[in-house]
Order: sequence, then C-alpha cells, then structure tokens
Amino acid sequence: MHPSRAGPMNTLAVVIEQPERLSLSALRLPTLQDDDVVVEVEYSGISTGTERLIWNGTMPMFPGMGYPLVPGYEAVGRVMAVGPRSDNWIGQRVFVPGARCFGEVRGLFGASASRLVVPGGKVVPVDDKLGPQAVLLALAATAYHSVAGGGQTAPHTPPDLIVGHGVLGRLLARMNVAAGITDFTVWETNPVRQTGAEGYRVLHPHDDPRRDYGAIYDVSGDAGLLDTLIGRLAFGGEVVLAGFYAQPLSLSFAPAFMREARIRVAAEWKRPDMLAVNALLHAGRLSLDGLLTHCEPADQASLAYHQAFSDAGCLKMVLDWRHHA
Repeated sequence: MHPSRAGPMNTLAVVIEQPERLSLSALRLPTLQDDDVVVEVEYSGISTGTERLIWNGTMPMFPGMGYPLVPGYEAVGRVMAVGPRSDNWIGQRVFVPGARCFGEVRGLFGASASRLVVPGGKVVPVDDKLGPQAVLLALAATAYHSVAGGGQTAPHTPPDLIVGHGVLGRLLARMNVAAGITDFTVWETNPVRQTGAEGYRVLHPHDDPRRDYGAIYDVSGDAGLLDTLIGRLAFGGEVVLAGFYAQPLSLSFAPAFMREARIRVAAEWKRPDMLAVNALLHAGRLSLDGLLTHCEPADQASLAYHQAFSDAGCLKMVLDWRHHA
C-alpha cells in the first residue's frame, strides 16, 4: 500500500493525565499527509527542565499546555513510511523534536511515544553511530544557540561562568573546551554533580571569590539567583538566562545599575543550531559520552519519570521504545 494512502495507525504514548499521574496509553495517529513521515521511535529522553514542570504542575502558561498531554522533545528513531512529497526516505535515522499527532490529547512537546507522524521538514537526519546519545541533540543545539545565536545574530561572548553542572551545563562547558576555551568556571552546589569535568573546573559558589565575570550563563532554572549572579559580574557584564524558569524573575536595581549589567534570554534552538551541532559531532569536536546515565524500557515510564526528577545522580533518563511499536 502506498504510504500516503495508509489508514490510521496506533501509537503507545506517555500521557501525563494530570500532575504526577502518568499512564502509557494507546492513541490513534492521523492519516499520513503528503509531506509527512512516520517515525518508529527507538529512544526518547526525559527533560529535567520543562518536563519536570509539566510533571509537577508548575509549568507557566505556555502554548499547548494543558492535561492530558504527551510530553517530550527528544526522540530518535527510523522513518518507516513517507508521504509522496517528503524529502526523507524509509530507513533513515532521524531526530524528532516533538509532534502534535495525538488527536484530542495535547502534544507538549509530544515526542514520548512509540510511533510519530510529523511533517518531514521537522525531523533532522542523525548519524547511526550516535545510538541513544542522539536524544541529546536538542539540548546540545540549545547550548549552541545560547552562544552562537542560531545564525540570526553575531556569536555572543562565550561563558566564563556556567551555573549548573547538569547535562545542559556540561554541554556548554564542552563547547567551550571544543573552541579552545579552558579558563572558565562551572558552579554546582550538589556534590553528586560536581564530578565529570574534563578540561574545566567545577566549584561550589561559596568557594569562588571572583566578582569580575564578563558572561555568566545560568542553566540552573533557579529564578532566585539573578541578584547573586549580577553581584558576580564585571562592569558591563552579561547574565544569560539559558534555563527555563517557572517563577517570575526579579532583581535589585542598584547593583545592576552600578555594573551596567546586561540580561539576555536565550530562546529555543533553531535548525541551523542543530545542523551545526551535528557537524561538530561528525567531526569529533564534541562528545556526548557520559551524559546518558539511566535507561528504562518504556513500560517502566512511571518509575523512570520519578527517578529522573528525584535522583541527583540521574543526569539523563532515556526511555527505550524498541519493543513497543
């Protein structure tokens, strides 16, 4: 049967029905359209930023928010069918940054499912050799975008202080090292996450006396840190908000005024960021080794979500969908 004429298909998806209540549910997928592809998902990642907020009910107003929903923006799998106008091909391995193909069940961001129907222009081809590490491409592209500007602006000043040594913080640090920058610091308050640095130093903030940082990149997601970070800036320095914040941010004006501080929000990655990261990986200039720490079969999704959000030693949890087509 021609893929564009294939009838409706089912998928098995993670559905967050309400805060802290999750199920694995069979959902109907839409009929394949001309530009669409069907992706058989192999692995998906659990985000400890936005997905944690969705899970615990603290996600601020955001397009597509509401329950029940299918979360996730980090899926990798193989194209199993294509529409007649798609540029993709069957068997191609791709990264899927999300989908909205679940009917009345919302997709925010909709990648945590065994099978997805998405526009072909949305997927990104990836190297087979990456294996499950390919789920990290969105975070790597986010880190790259915060510094490079996604090709829309001139490159920004790279960080000389990174706040947070989770996966995003480590990716930012690795990009610094890949660019030949080694004179920078990473802050981390949790001893469990202070290890794993290669080519840079990780300190507790209390052990760092510096107050002349030119560019501080915050990936902690802590809305209460802004005054502390401004207090560590040099005159004319910049704080880059590269995490995701559930609470309003505020600042004391006088310290920011005296430093003529700048504050920049790093938005979502763009396709040029993803392509640039793919090129870095292909050239061997960027490594994703050691960032995936836990993996569970998809039918253990509830356990996996609990551990991803409660275990500081779990840098990145991955769901394995290979036996749940």
